[in-house]
Amino acid sequence: MYFCTTMKEDIQDIIFDLGGVLIDWNPSYLYCKIFQTEEAMYHFLQHVCTHDWNEQQDGGRAISEAEKTLLEIYPQYTSEILAYYGRWTEMLGGQIDGTLDILFELKEKKQHRIFALTNWSAETFPEAKRRFEFLSWFEGILVSGEENLKKPDPRIYELICTRFGIEPSRALFIDDNKRNVEAAAAFGLQVIQFEHADQLNNELLKLL
Repeated sequence: MYFCTTMKEDIQDIIFDLGGVLIDWNPSYLYCKIFQTEEAMYHFLQHVCTHDWNEQQDGGRAISEAEKTLLEIYPQYTSEILAYYGRWTEMLGGQIDGTLDILFELKEKKQHRIFALTNWSAETFPEAKRRFEFLSWFEGILVSGEENLKKPDPRIYELICTRFGIEPSRALFIDDNKRNVEAAAAFGLQVIQFEHADQLNNELLKLL
């Protein structure tokens, strides 16, 4: 079940997550080319280059430091570990067209200010900006790795609101991660937990 708040006040600003909402990103897109079996690939992603390990780069840790930490523990996976960021672009599956259509419509209507709040490494985000022209549509983007803060830390919701003059009770936050959505709601934002573009469109029709 997805999480959605009922409307409290008219929405003035809309804040989008990027990965999983507008950009398809998955390490398995790369590692299915590297490992010969799914079992070996999933073992590596669950025990070596894990989600928690990647999130530390989203929180501001340098890639070189992150690699060094793992290489000392798992020297047998040297090439696989170095591929994570060396071939990082192969994890990008492209833009999520249905959500992009919604974003484009919101941009064209000009009835709401549109922002992005993403957990993303400061070192890889410039490549995302080069690849995805639609990132220029946002009035502002807050990148966790540039701030040494990441969702669901409540300070990152406070930071984006302060930086861009957003009133939390009049802002809608959209993210596919339940943990991030619940933290945003606790902070005072209106929220939608994203599942797919049709579901998001239906929820927006009720709120906007």
